[in-house]
Amino acid sequence: MENALCPFCNISDALLRNDLVCAVFDKHPVNPGHVLIVPVRHVANYFGTTRDEKLAMLELLERAKVLVDEKFAPAAYNVGINIGETAGQTIMHAHMHLIPRYTADVKNPRGGVRGVIPGKQFY
Repeated sequence: MENALCPFCNISDALLRNDLVCAVFDKHPVNPGHVLIVPVRHVANYFGTTRDEKLAMLELLERAKVLVDEKFAPAAYNVGINIGETAGQTIMHAHMHLIPRYTADVKNPRGGVRGVIPGKQFY
């Protein structure tokens, strides 16, 4: 079921698409080439997606990586999913982030996604 107020329902400018999921460049990218993988069906978060939607998301994640590699040539990637407001989800429509990483884009990248909790990134 679509949500008329949801910015991820009815995406028309998809980079990639399959039957269940589409991929778009993030409108507020962390780094050049930041892609969002979004189920077509309006579903609040990743844990509400079906098995087929999860597999479709992983398929487009792989295809998006190839596209970003060719266009932006990043040195590495972070892949993440925010689930719920407490975890930082701001749009309540499931989506996965493919974030390209570039050498020296942060002073010290050690710990990667652990950095979502200040003071827990470095160990």
